[in-house]
Amino acid sequence: MKKTIILTFSLFCLALNIKAQKIKGSDTVLPLSQEAAENYKKKNPTTTISVTGGGSGVGISALISGTTEIAQASRKIKFDEKLKIQESGNTLKEVIVAYDALSVIVNPSNKVSKLTREQLEGIFTGKITNWKEVGGDDLKIVPYSRETSSGTYEFFKESVLKNKNYKTGIMSLPATGAIMQSISQTKGAIGYVGFAYLNTNVKAINISYDKGKTYVVPDITNVKNKTYPIVRPLYYYYLTKNTNKVKGFVDYILSPEGQKIVSNVGYITVK
Repeated sequence: MKKTIILTFSLFCLALNIKAQKIKGSDTVLPLSQEAAENYKKKNPTTTISVTGGGSGVGISALISGTTEIAQASRKIKFDEKLKIQESGNTLKEVIVAYDALSVIVNPSNKVSKLTREQLEGIFTGKITNWKEVGGDDLKIVPYSRETSSGTYEFFKESVLKNKNYKTGIMSLPATGAIMQSISQTKGAIGYVGFAYLNTNVKAINISYDKGKTYVVPDITNVKNKTYPIVRPLYYYYLTKNTNKVKGFVDYILSPEGQKIVSNVGYITVK
């Protein structure tokens, strides 16, 4: 029955010359893809684009299995993932669509407003367990992390923890929205999210990567002038054989209008 429905939909799209595309993966890239897709569909009514999250690893797995045309990712594709694509006889195209200032956030009631990379490493590896150890109140630290399928999880581990393991039993949540909600409701909480997710329900921490000499706030100006230290590219991956199918949308997101959406969502443009 399911195969019949899919086949019927495919024939329907073909008859109307509708181009159906799927974009799947990173929660960080999700709001950008959603807004860009909505604007693109208004200009191209014969195109249907579905956008879902789930994590960078989920999106790349879907690309490998052929169940999505574009994988959105907040980390670079891994060697073993690229190898699977090559083994299937396909080649890969990588496109940087935006940049993100990965932001460390705490509950607004927390009086701590700045942390060094070393302190963050201590917190997320379990060596620092109380806010009084970093200038805060006598309050237990409750660190939140994304799940292992998340590109944000991996980038934070690489850049901030210098590839050390997260503390045993850390609270791992499946989506950025869940991180935001948990930290807004938990006084001792700390976590990390993409810059576009920041709002008044949480407080962004100023970060130092020079052992406390200078602390930098995550904002667009400090990303562009390269003073904020936790910056990463955001990617689209697709198979070369699907170039004609996805080219219109990929070109759109890289166009001046598409890059304006990047800024509106809260990320940093490629150009």
